[in-house]
Amino acid sequence: MTAPQAAVPAPAVPAPAESVPAVPAPASGHQLAQVNVGRTVAPLDSPELAGFMDQLAEINALAERSPGFVWRLVDDAGADATGLHPDPDDGLLQINCSVWQSVEALREYVYRSDHLRVLARRREWFQRPDGAHQAMWWVPAGHRPSVAEAMARIALIRDHGPGPEAFTFREPHPAPDAR
Repeated sequence: MTAPQAAVPAPAVPAPAESVPAVPAPASGHQLAQVNVGRTVAPLDSPELAGFMDQLAEINALAERSPGFVWRLVDDAGADATGLHPDPDDGLLQINCSVWQSVEALREYVYRSDHLRVLARRREWFQRPDGAHQAMWWVPAGHRPSVAEAMARIALIRDHGPGPEAFTFREPHPAPDAR
């Protein structure tokens, strides 16, 4: 496994903005980490994934320009996280992990930017998830999650449901120092 640095927009489950509870803005000591994983319908270099791969750099650049963006996971090549394999036995599993200033900043990027155009087409490129595939959690400002840490947060949701240590847009939790 290569050393992580920043991640690729992969499938997320959209929720209508009006149904998503508001979360108090975090204190300056915490930032929001997010992870989502998705199993592609074919290898990344296949014709089936060309439409996704053709937009990946553009969507990553959009994230980096978005208000509240802090960091994203990348592999050693430095452009995206497609060289990282969260499950060495599953070459189709892709990971996206990033850090944001707040739930609201991430929500704006995911559901109210051009990212939504790509997200709407996710079923063309990604298989339906068979369980928890995304998580958010608060990290100390400046912390950069590892692939193992991110996957452990998804496992928390899968095993115990959303809570303060791992949550979703539908059930957000405030930062520890805002509780």
